[in-house]
Amino acid sequence: MHDSAQAKMEDRVAAGMDSKGALLHRLLKLTNRLMAPFSTHLAHRYRISLNEFRLLMTIGALGRTASHEVAEMTGVNVMSVSRAVATLQRHGRVKVERDPANRRRKWLTLTTEGQHLYEVMRPQSEKVADYLFSEMVDSDLAALEGLVERLISRLEARDDSGRSVFLEATKPDEDEA
Repeated sequence: MHDSAQAKMEDRVAAGMDSKGALLHRLLKLTNRLMAPFSTHLAHRYRISLNEFRLLMTIGALGRTASHEVAEMTGVNVMSVSRAVATLQRHGRVKVERDPANRRRKWLTLTTEGQHLYEVMRPQSEKVADYLFSEMVDSDLAALEGLVERLISRLEARDDSGRSVFLEATKPDEDEA
């Protein structure tokens, strides 16, 4: 689509929203655009889903971790983490071992194959970050980092009962459900 036609379409979408809704729409677009190099260069070649990639990169960076810790660090829900771990394990990329000190905990580590894939994919992730942030000065990066941290903290806040404040606040009204 031509750039001006694209801009007009985005203006029409934004016109139907308040400024915060339009900003949320732009953030979602940013997220989708950030996934393009993964989809284009890695997913098919290495037969790996986005969640599997996220887990592989997190486990690779940490060396050893547990599923619930990966879910917390990545923001991927526990069920999706479980499915991704099962697939990574089935493909020989992740080893799952029960913790003898805590029978409920299962340690995740990369296998030799998983470590190789991590080493191949890590530079790709760094390329994306380098490209995205290359034209930003340090003060802009620091400000962006602060804003992102504030947004994540807001989304991860819990009430006194341990429920997600975000999910409770965004629940549809009874008459909308």
